[in-house]
Amino acid sequence: MTRPSILPLGVEALGYDDAQGAPLLRDVTFSVRAGEFVFVLGPNGAGKSLLLRLCHGLLTPARGAARWADGAPAQDHRLRHGLVFQKPVMLRRSARANVLHALAAAHAARAERDARTQAALARFGLSDLAQRPARLLSGGEQQRLAIARAVALRPDALFLDEPTSALDPGATRQVEDMLLTLKAEGLTMVMATHDLAQARRLADRVLFLNKGGLEEDAPAPDFFNGPQSTAAQAFLKGELLW
Repeated sequence: MTRPSILPLGVEALGYDDAQGAPLLRDVTFSVRAGEFVFVLGPNGAGKSLLLRLCHGLLTPARGAARWADGAPAQDHRLRHGLVFQKPVMLRRSARANVLHALAAAHAARAERDARTQAALARFGLSDLAQRPARLLSGGEQQRLAIARAVALRPDALFLDEPTSALDPGATRQVEDMLLTLKAEGLTMVMATHDLAQARRLADRVLFLNKGGLEEDAPAPDFFNGPQSTAAQAFLKGELLW
């Protein structure tokens, strides 16, 4: 599949503060190339989820900007990239209706919605679950549905916030297989995770966050074989960072 692209994404001196004005993200700068699978790693509280929300445009930065290649801020292209949360957000409707609702909300042509919904469900082995209430699906099924729903919108990029953290190994493997398929098709993805083995398997590049700052930005093999910062070295050894 050939995908249109508005990438690369450029993040320039991005900053975000809490309600008291304390910085949660500090001067984060990086870029994402089209077709890359970038993983965001770091300890709890490092700012991983916050970074994804800022890149997606759910939040407005206090400083700096996340911009696409055409110069527009992330908020201006919300319908052109998707965000999958750690805990899937499912409507009180069937699996099929959840995808249809997303397409309607994104103003997809009415005549295309049924076909696009059926194709998305079939593609990821969810057709048999189409009429089941989405909230009664297993955790793995819900996460696969959340990704299928996002992909049905034909995004230029996909942000994923720890999508497998609550799943068993079998369900995790199914989600990873979905992501590898999307990667092979050239979809640009940025994913936060605590699963170092998963990042080793899937990542092209790693961004390592610590205490709101970007400490490393490196190809995945370089990061795992020879992290440069003391914090990243400690993180890979399993030492708790504060």
